[in-house]
Amino acid sequence: MTRPQDVSAWRPPVAGVAEVFHARFTEHAYPMHVHDVWTLLIVDDGAVRYDLDRHERGTPHDTVSLLPPQVAHNGSPATPEGFRKRVLYLDMTQLDESWIGPAVDGPDLSDPLLRRRVGQLHTVLARRGDELEAESRLALIGEALREHLRPRRVAGRATADRGVAHELRGLLDERLREVVTLEEAGRLIHAHPTHLVRSFSAAFGIAPHQYVTARRIDLARRLLLDGQPPGEVATSAGFYDQSHLTRHFKRIVGTTPGRYARTRRAVAR
Repeated sequence: MTRPQDVSAWRPPVAGVAEVFHARFTEHAYPMHVHDVWTLLIVDDGAVRYDLDRHERGTPHDTVSLLPPQVAHNGSPATPEGFRKRVLYLDMTQLDESWIGPAVDGPDLSDPLLRRRVGQLHTVLARRGDELEAESRLALIGEALREHLRPRRVAGRATADRGVAHELRGLLDERLREVVTLEEAGRLIHAHPTHLVRSFSAAFGIAPHQYVTARRIDLARRLLLDGQPPGEVATSAGFYDQSHLTRHFKRIVGTTPGRYARTRRAVAR
């Protein structure tokens, strides 16, 4: 018998932490998607396999996985019993764009001490009134992450080539809540729509429409954690209607917007 999924999410009052996300999945597989924040992942039970920048990765024991923003990845259970994970979504104040390249090259960090510190931070973030402790622990974790990534840091790696793919990503980011057709994008960027798709997919490992959907789901998550009703979130995040939001939200996050929002209220009590 398949065990039910278990999901909770909240935004703590700690600068630098965009979201805390805890989940247990037995069968859910994440499709290719992106975030605009860093994903700091630890797995408590089972294991996860995922693809990042066209390379297969995994989460062995005592591993801390750091998935960079704007880089496509997926994820699925690597063990029959599924997996239980805890995730911190960290904004760019913790690690700036210059660390994206090194994180792509080595996202899985084998460091039991760092793993323990990340787990302790999760515990503190679940308590109100201990924000100073959380900030202190986050600072130590950020320092440790930079130490791990620094040997692989390449000077100038973060300077993006402002080619067709980057121009299209900038346009999609700027008009995330609007409908942008490839024909319109082609006129603005002066490139054929087919060339736009091929360039974007080759550069970022994800198709333009997948990128937009993933970014809109990120926005929807924030609005739901702010307490906005799912019906309003759908249009606010650029989806056609609530059913459109629900279909993509469940596919990417593994639960419905309504259930996701209810976990927020349960944690807040």
